[in-house]
Amino acid sequence: MKVVILGSGVVGVTTAWFLARDGHRVTVIDRRPGPALETSYGNAGLVSPGHAQSWASPKAPGMLLRSLVDPRVPIRLHPRLDFRLIGWGARFLFNCTPARARANTLRKYTLCRYSLDALHDVVAETGIDYHRHAGGILYLHRDADRLEAAFRSMRPFIDRGLDVRVLRRDACLALEPALAPLASSIAGAVLCGQDESGDCHLFTAGLAEACRAAGVEFRFDTTVRRLVTVGANRIAHVETDRGDIAGDAWVVAMGSYSPLLLAGLGIRPPIYPLKGYALTAPARGGAPAMSGVDEEGYVAWSRFGDRLRITSFAELGGYDTAIDPGRVAELGAKARALFPDGADWEKAEPWCGLRPMTPTGMPVIGRSRIDNLWLNTGHGSLGWSMSCGSARIFSDLFAGRPAALDFFPNAG
Repeated sequence: MKVVILGSGVVGVTTAWFLARDGHRVTVIDRRPGPALETSYGNAGLVSPGHAQSWASPKAPGMLLRSLVDPRVPIRLHPRLDFRLIGWGARFLFNCTPARARANTLRKYTLCRYSLDALHDVVAETGIDYHRHAGGILYLHRDADRLEAAFRSMRPFIDRGLDVRVLRRDACLALEPALAPLASSIAGAVLCGQDESGDCHLFTAGLAEACRAAGVEFRFDTTVRRLVTVGANRIAHVETDRGDIAGDAWVVAMGSYSPLLLAGLGIRPPIYPLKGYALTAPARGGAPAMSGVDEEGYVAWSRFGDRLRITSFAELGGYDTAIDPGRVAELGAKARALFPDGADWEKAEPWCGLRPMTPTGMPVIGRSRIDNLWLNTGHGSLGWSMSCGSARIFSDLFAGRPAALDFFPNAG
């Protein structure tokens, strides 16, 4: 079967890999000149089952309200007359109860653990080098009570096999000496031993090469305009700025832009863009070896060889991808406070991208109401963590095989 995948981020390329291994003829289309040049390009780099807590939680509404008057709140709502945001926001608030937050957190965790195993299988088969660091991730806390509360909140993960330990200040500094400048201000960290990190863009580019070797065709610099139907329930071809492309089956893996393409077909997956920022700078002698998250400051960091990346912020403001100099300056200040000697921050490369968030945090995977149109999209802030598992599950569903997990939203 000829399968056309729309989108060459980490989700689109991993989907191409698993479908090609099943013997399908796969074509991947993307408007960019290469793979993983949008959301997958500058993300935090964390492959982190231990960070699978639901964004929709009892504390989220208060944080969003505070963001209207306090620009320092990392999660910011930009009020606007946007019916997509209003509808998405209502569903998000519906999921902020303790019971729904727990259920969504466990679903996210389960998918992330499954996906981590799938990632290991892909790497073992392909040998891709992407600056993987498999020594665990540190979740840093400034306050002893919050450190203990964070550990207690991990109990459902621990019960499901995650290696989680509390490191007091001295043990934390012994494991990661680069945190020494923070010695007087931290209580310690939660260490999730199975969590990993690595350069998502480098992995995706390497897997795209493996896909080519397996017969996958990539059509870059090609903008998808619309999916053209024949009859009431079938896609005939995709219209692009480089002509029409035919296929037997279609997979939408366009992240935040998936709803824009699908709206013309009356399909409305509950996805809204959440803007985030990153700085990537040449590493110096004080750079950390491990990846981590400053939970109070909502800042994540990862080391990719001779580069150090800092990421933060989450803004609900539509499809604006302009880089705000104020946000860059704020993130730069956070970076210098964490690792003053960790990187040449004057040479930092700023970046921003759009996370495709669903109200539950779970992706939309499966066949749509149109027979030959499928979705694998909406992975939010954990697209790198969920990608390989989502692609394997997708390939099972596509082939009619029983999938390992079956708790995904309706594909529309």
